[in-house]
Amino acid sequence: MKTDFISRRSFLSVVGAVGAAAALTACGGAVSSTASSAAASEAAGESVELIVFAAASLTETLNAIAQDYSAENPGVTFRFNFDSSGTLKTQIQEGADCDLFLSAGQKQMNQLDITASADVNTDGLDFVDPSTRVDLLENKVVLCVPEGSDKGIDSFDALAEHLKAQDILFCMGNSDVPVGQYTQKILAHYDLDEEALAAAGVITYGSNVKEVTTQISEGSVDAGVVYCTDAYSAGLTPVDEATAEMCGQVIYPAAVLKAAPNAEAAREFLAYLQTDRAATVFEGVGFTAM
Repeated sequence: MKTDFISRRSFLSVVGAVGAAAALTACGGAVSSTASSAAASEAAGESVELIVFAAASLTETLNAIAQDYSAENPGVTFRFNFDSSGTLKTQIQEGADCDLFLSAGQKQMNQLDITASADVNTDGLDFVDPSTRVDLLENKVVLCVPEGSDKGIDSFDALAEHLKAQDILFCMGNSDVPVGQYTQKILAHYDLDEEALAAAGVITYGSNVKEVTTQISEGSVDAGVVYCTDAYSAGLTPVDEATAEMCGQVIYPAAVLKAAPNAEAAREFLAYLQTDRAATVFEGVGFTAM
């Protein structure tokens, strides 16, 4: 199954176009509510540093969007914390300052949301403002191999056969990382025993999706499972794309935290992430805006 990606030059053009559109909008007087709020803060001599905890797979797109947002809203700067969603969830639970949380999986968000099922939020944690929670993006899980690979791994079916033969080294995310959890579902789909394969030295792990991507890019493994957006960022061409039957949908929820130091500014930025301008950047690297 092939996945279409725009070129890096096209992506840079998209980002530039977004920034240009923002500038033209401001010059034309059609100022958004977020811009109005930021302008009011600037006039009052105030500035806001938004603390955003986001899944590692959002690194490139959020940095690009934040650059445009800060250009339009000079009083707003960003402090990003990019890591696995499981690590971010733990840091929030332990009291780290955070305004906005963007997870690569529903599980990690649910574990912080008191309105979520007690089967998932087993500790009764109440960190998320449920009135702000949205399903922001959809990603795809893809299979990648190092450039020039001669192992014949050109599909998930072929990967499964090699894993059964135990003649390759395969990389996946840890079990507390969403991409690892999606990969576990794929292995189960093929009736593969992850624990046995790991014990046989067939599987190696990454603590987040970027680590898995790096191992593939460097050729230290024969294949790995990442998100299509990370494959794009690393210049990898996926050889196959997982179906919903294999691992379900890959949904990225986002929410402002109840203890957010800058709750109102965080709500405004989250609203901006749902605009067409932000969607253009997200979709340029393989996300689907919801």
